[in-house]
Amino acid sequence: MVPKILAFAGSTRSASYNKLLVRHAAQAAEESGADVTLIDLRDFPMPIYDGDLEEESGIPANAMKLRELMKSHQGILLSCPEYNSAISAVLKNSIDWVSRPVPNEPSLIAFTGKTAALLATSPGALGGLRTLVSVRSILANLGMIVIPKQYALGGAGRSFDDNGALRNETAAKQVSLVVKQLLQMTTALNLIESQWLQRKPHLPI
Repeated sequence: MVPKILAFAGSTRSASYNKLLVRHAAQAAEESGADVTLIDLRDFPMPIYDGDLEEESGIPANAMKLRELMKSHQGILLSCPEYNSAISAVLKNSIDWVSRPVPNEPSLIAFTGKTAALLATSPGALGGLRTLVSVRSILANLGMIVIPKQYALGGAGRSFDDNGALRNETAAKQVSLVVKQLLQMTTALNLIESQWLQRKPHLPI
């Protein structure tokens, strides 16, 4: 079974370095045989999470669209900007809305049992490494299987050429290793699920 991967950056900025990085990673995943959907959170604007707003108006339409996308993919490929040593507001807000319960659906269905791979880049020397700690914790707490391999690319301003491609072969190799581990884990879990469904006893109704 071909793994279905949803790829996006935790930024809405048009010239985001993390958008360039996740685009490179998405291409690497496609070249490795994955079915990849690359999206931009700019296309899913939603208000800051507010319990009163949810009670009044329900979950916003764009949050539901993102939720459906996450449900229909087996893995997430995510590049995370670091804002003041922490997760970006738009990424946290998207996670908060998508994680809200929906009647007649299992809790956290968009997250539980799915794989996730984390990347980051920033102009600083650490490359956004600090934000990956919190993103990993958040996603794991929501039931995602976050692969051990991750990569934070420092010096973002000089890491991409005019076409948005990575200049450094070492950086490209590290991204490829993250993608490879994500696809291996996702494929293995798909196989286990398929085998379990085949062996599941069919009980009379």
